[in-house]
Amino acid sequence: MNTKTIRLLMPQWQGGNNPNYSFGAELLAWLAPDNDQPLIHVPVQPYDGTPLQNEDGMNGRTQLIQQLEAAEHLIQAHQPDRIIMFGGDCLVEQAPFAYLNEKYDGELGLIWIDAHSDLVRYTGYDNGHTLPLGNLLGEGDTEFSKHVKVPLKPENVFIAGLAVATEEENKLIAEAFETQGITVDEHDTEMIERLGIRTAGTAELAQSTELIRTWIQERDIKHLAIHLDLDVLDPQAFRSLLFAKPYEPYLVSPAGTMQFPQLLHLLKELSEETNVVGLGITEHTPWDAINLKNLLAEIPILNT
Repeated sequence: MNTKTIRLLMPQWQGGNNPNYSFGAELLAWLAPDNDQPLIHVPVQPYDGTPLQNEDGMNGRTQLIQQLEAAEHLIQAHQPDRIIMFGGDCLVEQAPFAYLNEKYDGELGLIWIDAHSDLVRYTGYDNGHTLPLGNLLGEGDTEFSKHVKVPLKPENVFIAGLAVATEEENKLIAEAFETQGITVDEHDTEMIERLGIRTAGTAELAQSTELIRTWIQERDIKHLAIHLDLDVLDPQAFRSLLFAKPYEPYLVSPAGTMQFPQLLHLLKELSEETNVVGLGITEHTPWDAINLKNLLAEIPILNT
């Protein structure tokens, strides 16, 4: 039986309120190996300099819902067996993973490779990219979770690479939260415990991935989706991350610590253990290319 795989390019930036995510998504899709998988563009309203409106506690809510529905429509039209998503902010994962869970009878396994859980709302930091996993579980934002016809089972979710802030980082984050008026509706550790989601940090997985293999076997996961937020990587090793912005430290959450060889080993191992039907790669922020692109845009001879 032929397996139908599609690639989606969704250069969504509104979920992180960061226009750089659009260029990052486009470059990511260009860098990916070329093959006969069709590349389908999800329409996204480009940044035009107008600030996003905060609508019921979320920046750009109307645009994000419209873009979610556009992705859903395209996926339904193609009815794929496997989906690759190039983002964009992490919220782009909702449409493909919700579809795949419904397609595979509510038994989809999801490994969330990310320095952050993406489960909870940070009031005052009103960006939708903090909530995609919460939405997929039927929690998160009510308007978005309504689009998930079959919520994922919490026991079928594994968060890998979750960052743990140092004491000094916790102090800086707390100070940043206070300065910016950010509060947390429910701490992700509380939700993880409440729902029984399994997790493992980068250091733990560097010793062994047995926890993940055991989870796949115990849950009898036959179809697996992988979310890869590139911020799981160490910003000292990979500079194309929000956390690696030159001269401007990012203090809202802790950075990842994973190295490329460890990440590649994990991805290959998952592909050997079960049938990977979804892969989403998000939040690529190539600062050198962004800064060079901006420079080129200002050179007179290139623009006359």
